[in-house]
Amino acid sequence: MEENNHKNNHQSSKPRLLPKRIILVRHGESEGNLDTSAYSTTPDYKISLTEEGRAQARLAGSHLRDLVSSHGSCPDWRVYFYVSPYERTRSTLREIGKSFSKKRVIGVREECRIREQDFGNFQVEERMKIIKETRERFGRFFYRFPEGESAADVFDRVSSFLESLWRDIDLNRLHSDSSQDLNLIIISHGLASRVFLMKWFKWTVEQFERLNNLGNCEIRVMELGHGGEYSLAINHSDDELLEWGLSLEMIKDQKWRIDGNKADWNDHCTWYLRSFFDYESDSEDDVEGS
Repeated sequence: MEENNHKNNHQSSKPRLLPKRIILVRHGESEGNLDTSAYSTTPDYKISLTEEGRAQARLAGSHLRDLVSSHGSCPDWRVYFYVSPYERTRSTLREIGKSFSKKRVIGVREECRIREQDFGNFQVEERMKIIKETRERFGRFFYRFPEGESAADVFDRVSSFLESLWRDIDLNRLHSDSSQDLNLIIISHGLASRVFLMKWFKWTVEQFERLNNLGNCEIRVMELGHGGEYSLAINHSDDELLEWGLSLEMIKDQKWRIDGNKADWNDHCTWYLRSFFDYESDSEDDVEGS
């Protein structure tokens, strides 16, 4: 027992090996993107890529390889993939994978919790049009599709995935080597990617509602900053972040994360506290009385 406790303490004392980048990728163009009537005859999870979608994925693979092998990366880099179980995401991974040698890929995992939002079963085109119009009036985050999910439901399962991801990192289940740069590439869907970012960066529902969807095979690169925080601003310009729907305050936060320390986040992000409280000015009363 003492030996096991010593082993566990020794493991917990090891420094956490953080991925250099966590990269979100939306699948390539699908038959459903091209013609929404496809959903009325084909289950959502079986919707396949178009030829254009496969070409987009191959181009994305080339871009991803250039990204992880340059920009200050060490020569001995590796990638680990998480992929939604849907046909279009798995096919996107297959095309992206053509840009990476077997030596560079240390693992892949199919992950059901990053699947597409459930819109119900077979989707009748005219009915879905009315439903989506209702969603816009109700609010995209909390509106639940009949027989399906809301974005809030997707948030819950993506949050569960994130907890598992952190356990994988903490316990080094990804077999990361401190001499290598590890890049996690998550191939998923537009909404799942947006709620992943929302959860990670603590964005509010109001901020989520401002976000625009990712294009087919569009990527979001979160890179580890000098203070241990991940930031979108290392690889993406202000114009890109604005186009995605980030506010000026959200962009300022991303820039702070390049060098910022997590312990200082509340002091830096006073705008976040102001979104919940009506602080007019700082007061020392509570501090003195404590």
